[in-house]
Amino acid sequence: MKTYSKYLAVGAVLISLTAVSCKKSFLDQTPEASIAGNNFYNSETDIKQAVTGAYSSIMDMGRISYWLFGEVRSDNTTYQNNTSDRGYEQREFIDQFLVGATAEPTQTYWQQNYTGIARCNEIIDRIADVPMAEDMRNQYQAEALFLRGFHYFNLVRQFGPVPLRLSSTKSPADAISTGRAAEAEVYAQIILDLKAASEKLPERYTAAEVGRATKGAALAMLAKVYMTQKNFNEALTTLRSVQTLGYSLLANYEDVFKPTNKNSVESLFEIQYLGAQPSLSSNFMYIFAPYTSGTAVTGDPGSPLGGSSGWNIPTQDMIDAYEPGDVRKGISLAENFTDAAGKVVNIPYVKKYNHGFVERGRTDDNFPVIRYADVLLMIAECLNEQGFTPDGEAFTLLNQIRTRAKLPAKTAANANAALRVANQEAFRDAILQERRVELAFENHRWYDLVRSGKAVSVLTEHGKHEIAQKIYIPAGSYQMNENKLLLPIPQREVNLDNLTQNP
Repeated sequence: MKTYSKYLAVGAVLISLTAVSCKKSFLDQTPEASIAGNNFYNSETDIKQAVTGAYSSIMDMGRISYWLFGEVRSDNTTYQNNTSDRGYEQREFIDQFLVGATAEPTQTYWQQNYTGIARCNEIIDRIADVPMAEDMRNQYQAEALFLRGFHYFNLVRQFGPVPLRLSSTKSPADAISTGRAAEAEVYAQIILDLKAASEKLPERYTAAEVGRATKGAALAMLAKVYMTQKNFNEALTTLRSVQTLGYSLLANYEDVFKPTNKNSVESLFEIQYLGAQPSLSSNFMYIFAPYTSGTAVTGDPGSPLGGSSGWNIPTQDMIDAYEPGDVRKGISLAENFTDAAGKVVNIPYVKKYNHGFVERGRTDDNFPVIRYADVLLMIAECLNEQGFTPDGEAFTLLNQIRTRAKLPAKTAANANAALRVANQEAFRDAILQERRVELAFENHRWYDLVRSGKAVSVLTEHGKHEIAQKIYIPAGSYQMNENKLLLPIPQREVNLDNLTQNP
């Protein structure tokens, strides 16, 4: 008898897969130790467990891999050099543009995304035969489609062409792919998945189910896909639909990230964490704290910091990106900490997810994926790409974000050169800058640089700054070129699945 929850072959690698049940909320789960695959999908409860299990894949990814490849790989953040603990050197290589095909973080990121895809495929393949109300069948299927689209969007932007797996793995032979699908084919499937999801997902949920994917989340992610393809007309049409769904900005930027405001009216989708449950809690505060900060940053005397801390450290360029008076700076990062001896130590750290601990080593912070501020900035960008209109709607949306940050408006003919945006190219730069500071440390910067065509030039300059500041780096560090915009395919996948390697 096959065991559904024990192993599933994905990419010629056996991956542990556990279905989970839903109790008080959609995150308050109890793992099932062993469930027979042929007998598992018999009821709506079984499907709901499987869907909740699919969400756990993005929880795993969100703790490290998600920000490692979206932030540390960009010019926003770096790492604190740890000369005594060299066990995380492969993470440093990601920052240095030296990551190789055998790097553990790359293999983990690939595996986490394909594990999530496999879980979604199981649901999509089996749900039609399970008796349940049609509205719930539509919702669960749409959630699986949304999550599958999300995973493929991660993969195609980081690796380029990837194997396109659209059905469940039923035998070892199924684990072998047909090779890397063309980027256009992968994007076409992502669009199909997100469109279908947006048609069936609810606009919102009752309290116990809040945090699941919604219609707004699917539409906003679909728009982001279109923008990555530079299809700004379709992106704008899609974003206009999001505008009708009741989202709005919170009055105070700081409130957006407080655990007490999870899944607020500004949030379209967040990676959910539950600090009360050890296996479901987040830990960003600990990972992002300088490893030499003791309890000064975390306030937790029972969780000593070590090599697993000192990551996602803001770069000086990121710190300098904030305009004077921008309230987002002090909310998003701190430039130093005071140690136990009362000495000010000038090592910056991400502060956006620092809201104390629930229990030692466990925090309750979610990780934002799409916020309404992101949507407004995307609309402004799309409008500008359709044609520059001095002080038109695009300016209104841009300045709506700036007003909350306590910054003066930018206009087309401002007497202050720093606030003047006189043409289409200048507006592109203004949007890229605003996205950087508004969405700092939320996993957008790398992707914004790549789709804007500025990644090589910006990261080359970033590399020069890092080389000048770091005491020890390997030869060849921070040398960016077009080939390095894609990660290498994990060598294990190349060997076992006979995949071609990136240049």
